[in-house]
Amino acid sequence: MTVVLIGPPAAGKSRVGKCLARLLAVPFVDTDRVIVAEHGPIARIFADHGEAYFRALERQAVETALALDAVVSVGGGAVLDPETQRDLSAASVVLLTVSAEAAAARIDGGSRPLVTGMDSWRRLVEERSPLYANLADYTIDTSTRTPADLADELARWVRKRA
Repeated sequence: MTVVLIGPPAAGKSRVGKCLARLLAVPFVDTDRVIVAEHGPIARIFADHGEAYFRALERQAVETALALDAVVSVGGGAVLDPETQRDLSAASVVLLTVSAEAAAARIDGGSRPLVTGMDSWRRLVEERSPLYANLADYTIDTSTRTPADLADELARWVRKRA
């Protein structure tokens, strides 16, 4: 079974995903990390080639990852692609939400090309929240709980679905 973690930047998809994959004894794939390993830093890709080029790379990484039995963390904007939206219907999709206060503590400077501060983060969340909610089979807030605690809850949910 493929479990896909979606949500805004700084929701904790990578941290929770690693813990969840360990509990489920499956691989963990972070599509942003795959892109970085193959093409270099995301901020550089945006600067040199633009968002459309990055989204094409992202689509390819997501498509490959979704073919695996794994826990897959996708970038916050990956769900904007209609083909990815269709592909997610075959997976168990978990939406990780996060408060603005918790996100502010997690956002690092400069590594997220579409998030230059909390105003841009809030705009992204506002724009994408309906789509995230529509795609999700399960929603969990990461604002105050540890990745291990969140992964425990998600593992129980995944096992019930299997």
